[in-house]
Amino acid sequence: MWFQIILIVALVGIGIYLVRSTPSPRHLAIRRLLVLLALLGGVVVVVWPGLLSALAQLVGIGRGADLLFYLAIVAGLLYVVNEYKRSVQLQRANTQLAREIALTEARLTDRIAELEARLGEREHP
Repeated sequence: MWFQIILIVALVGIGIYLVRSTPSPRHLAIRRLLVLLALLGGVVVVVWPGLLSALAQLVGIGRGADLLFYLAIVAGLLYVVNEYKRSVQLQRANTQLAREIALTEARLTDRIAELEARLGEREHP
């Protein structure tokens, strides 16, 4: 029962992360720490496969495969949310760059026209 509460809290946390603003360096550090913990957990489960079943029994889940499946769902959702946020951030950056390029081109075109007009005045007094 309590593991279900942990899973629900994790899913709500992912939802909150989805609606939060851009990630900070702290979020990046937490993400890296979670990846390292997941890798370490993966190594432990490969070396001692019975441990996952024992852990599943401990938290009230019937089989280790079920526990692994639940954790994979949470990890997969976290990955999808993270990639979505990164995509939105890249789209915003591309939009900003396109605006800057358009403004720079307009300024450059205006400046060239101004210089050509000055040169034309000098050639034809």
